[in-house]
Formats: sequence, structure tokens, C-alpha cells
Amino acid sequence: MLTEAARNNAGWCDAVCRAHGIPGVFAEHAWTAPARTPPFYPDAVTLTPAATARDVLDSVDRGPGASVKDSFATLDLRPAGFEVLFEAQWISRPAPEAGDDARTHDRADDGTPDGADDGTDDGVTWEVVRDAATLAGWERACLGGEGAGVFRPGLLHTPGIAVLGGRRGDAIGYGFVLNATGRVAGVSNVFARDGDEDTAWAATLAWAAVLFPGRPLVGYEGDVAPARRHGFAPIGRLRVWLGPAWRPGDAAQRDRGRARA
Repeated sequence: MLTEAARNNAGWCDAVCRAHGIPGVFAEHAWTAPARTPPFYPDAVTLTPAATARDVLDSVDRGPGASVKDSFATLDLRPAGFEVLFEAQWISRPAPEAGDDARTHDRADDGTPDGADDGTDDGVTWEVVRDAATLAGWERACLGGEGAGVFRPGLLHTPGIAVLGGRRGDAIGYGFVLNATGRVAGVSNVFARDGDEDTAWAATLAWAAVLFPGRPLVGYEGDVAPARRHGFAPIGRLRVWLGPAWRPGDAAQRDRGRARA
């Protein structure tokens, strides 16, 4: 499952990069981008524990801002001038069913849970993001106003990807991304602007059960406690490495955002 989680995450990174006109390359041991990736996204993701420093560094722009997601925490990139930016845990849980959340949904013709736009008992109205304007509002909520334009509208038309937003009132305040690869579905960019993370995580289960039924869920988090409360368990450690010649103030911003990639 750990290898599937890493490949799924690389698939999401690749989709974000392709929306910016930067197609990545999947090789045996790593996914790499030939040009600098969008803010908050790595330039390489290792796909197997056998990946070496050359598998990632020989195929990326190693200038300021270069970063590598070391999916199995096995690389030592210090000789190349990199430093560890942060560590996190891969997480996984069995495929959710509609009953795993407080609400159950019937599938509509377009794959949207029936009644999903009618609000919920906790006052949050959820929707699949389908247009550029809504995506821009979702991004502002997700990134706190940083990195405008990271999530391009092309993502909304990419097979296997769903961007979900939740509202209490007019503005989006909750959200997450689901992306399906192989036999799993990835969960990323889970956020709750008011700190009510349980509402967001519960919604990931309800929507994954309908949009990508039968698929175990994978992802990664720095703090796994909220995910644990919804049936996820840690399955392995990862590191993100940051290259040399990056200004300290910018590194702090990179740290906040790259945890979402």
C-alpha cells in the first residue's frame, strides 16, 4: 500500500504540473518534472525504496527552490546541498462505504451524491468544484490567500480527479481533493478554515464512497490525529528535501504549502 500511496501522490503532482504545461516523467524509481514546478509542489517524487539520489537529481532543475519528496525516507541528499524541510506520515484506510459518515447518499446520474447540495446536519453544504471562479475561491480558502493560480481549471476536467468544497454561508471554508490511480484513491489538501477538521475528514469518506467506490484511501499528513479519528492509520514515513540557495523567509512559506502537495 505504501508504494501505491507514493505513486498516487506522484499522479496528483503530475496532474497539477500538467495543468501548468509542465508534463512530468514517470520512470522506474521516480517521477520527475523537467522544469520548476508550481509553488508548493515537489520537483521529484520517489516511487520505490530503491530510488537513488541520481534518480531524482539528474532529472530536475536543481536551482533555487528545488525540492524532492523522498517517499520512503531512504535518501540522503545532504551531499548535494539539500536539507530536510519536513517529515510526515503516509496514511491509509480501507475503502469507505456510505454508512461510514453520518449521511448516506444515493448516486446521481453525474456521480454526485444525491442531495449533496442541500446542506448537512452540521450546516455545511458540499459541492464538486466545476468552474474556474469556484476553484479560485476554493484555492483562496485552501492556501489562505497564498499562491494564487496554483490550481488551474484544467484539473477540473482531468479524469480521476475531484475537487470538493464545503460552505457555511456563501464562502467556501472546507475542502479536499480526491484522485484515483490504480486501485486506490488519494486524499489531499484537506482543510477547514474554522478548524473543524472532523467535518472535512468525514466528508472525504462520504464523497470517496460515491465518486470512487471500492477503493482504499491513501494520503499523507504531518499531524495524523484527525485522519486517525476517521479510520486512517499510518503506514510509513516520508521526507521532503529542499535544495540549496533558497532564502530562509521563502523556505518558511514553502514549508507551509508543500505539506499540501
